[in-house]
Amino acid sequence: MRVIVRTVSELCITVGALIVLFVAYVLFWTGVNADSERDHQTELLKRQWAKGGTEQAPVPYRNGRPFALMYVPRLGFTWNMPVLEGTGTNTLKKGLGHYTVTARLGQEGNFAVAGHRRTYGDPFKDFPELRRGDAVVLTDGTTWFTYRIDKGPYKTVPTDIEVIDPVPRASGYTRPGRYLTLTTCDPEWGHSHRLIVWAELRSTQPVDTGKPEALRR
Repeated sequence: MRVIVRTVSELCITVGALIVLFVAYVLFWTGVNADSERDHQTELLKRQWAKGGTEQAPVPYRNGRPFALMYVPRLGFTWNMPVLEGTGTNTLKKGLGHYTVTARLGQEGNFAVAGHRRTYGDPFKDFPELRRGDAVVLTDGTTWFTYRIDKGPYKTVPTDIEVIDPVPRASGYTRPGRYLTLTTCDPEWGHSHRLIVWAELRSTQPVDTGKPEALRR
């Protein structure tokens, strides 16, 4: 009997240790790796922009590669993330991902972007804090695009793909425009639902004129 009790106790300790290690990996190492990868993707993007000089053109949209940077002041004035083409698992480990079936940045239609709520740098950890009127600013290296949130966070299910339609039905928009959709998982450590915010493009300006007002402290 003692042998059985001791064996069970040892198994429990082993399982507990494995759980602690797994949690440490999820909470710490994926974040460390994601921060490093995010910085790498941002540096890649800035190097490509620098090559263009005064005749700079936007970076092509290539699967798994960065083409823009996003800033959301509500999430912190140091918060910025590379936006990559595609929403595959490996892509979202590197930053935010653009739904390839949606409009391109600044164009008419719905430019839709996904990001992790938790793990891999927790890019959208504070997503529920987003409010109407908040700025979402992006740049493709040539132009600043300032969107303003009109609705959200809106909770739905993963199968609700209408949220990234050119004119999302639940967004409140009723006619074609230049829209932005941000999506992330809900609850914070789950994926049974999605949180959505919708925004509309309000202004653009060349990068050589300086940062837009939304990014000025």
